[in-house]
Amino acid sequence: MTVDDSPVRDDVAEAAVLHGSECTVCGTIGFPAGTYCTRCATATARPRELSTHGVVWAYTVQRFAPKSPPYVPPPEGFSPFAMGYVELPEGIRIAGILEADTLEGLQGAPATLVATQPVPRFVVLPEPTSDQGDRG
Repeated sequence: MTVDDSPVRDDVAEAAVLHGSECTVCGTIGFPAGTYCTRCATATARPRELSTHGVVWAYTVQRFAPKSPPYVPPPEGFSPFAMGYVELPEGIRIAGILEADTLEGLQGAPATLVATQPVPRFVVLPEPTSDQGDRG
């Protein structure tokens, strides 16, 4: 698994957007977007764009090809990939495919959503090493 940290990717069709909803009664954030609140069941949820960055909360490795359809294997054949939950600043966890250089230290690592084709995914950002220091 590799990370492409360049700002432009040829497999990115458009800017990544997560469309969620927020209840106007209790404030619960939902994903995907819906009309009804998943907590208080009122029909008062309004559309809300969610953050596209967060931290890896939990993950696993998919070591066998998912059922087809809907999965369409790439021409070069199936290769294992990381799946996980990324916790967004809003407090909601989103499941998705993870791209990372390594699985070491993946839990708690920062991740950002990219709109790759055919499936959007979270790219896990590498942590700065001690020789890089804090350049921010």
